[in-house]
Amino acid sequence: MLTRALTILLVFTALSCGKNRNPIPNVLVDITVNVNNPGYMSLSVVGGWQYFNGGSRGIIAFRNSTETFNAFDRHCPYEPEESCGVLSVQSDNSTMKCACCASVFSLWDGSLQSGPAIQPLKIYTTTFDGTTLRIYN
Repeated sequence: MLTRALTILLVFTALSCGKNRNPIPNVLVDITVNVNNPGYMSLSVVGGWQYFNGGSRGIIAFRNSTETFNAFDRHCPYEPEESCGVLSVQSDNSTMKCACCASVFSLWDGSLQSGPAIQPLKIYTTTFDGTTLRIYN
């Protein structure tokens, strides 16, 4: 009887934890850009960012040093089924805010700064050879 009760408790715990994960859909991403191209001039400086088509609801690429970039899905992890959950870079050029829940995330690392969201942003892998930025999963 005790074993059955523990099993039921574990199942309910696992199910409730799964509810809080709010996964962002996995979508194939493979973007390559030359950061010296005038169309990507914003990415040529540290702190620069640019929106790209792709991912679940778009991608934000951010240059956080001379050699490294981060790329995040614009799909807010809080209640991901809501179509308004799209992130936009704020006027401070260091945070992104969800149009739906008002959660705020860091452009530097995708971490949650404030809001009802509890998870960081989905991040894509980036490589940079000094000229070409590749964003992929």
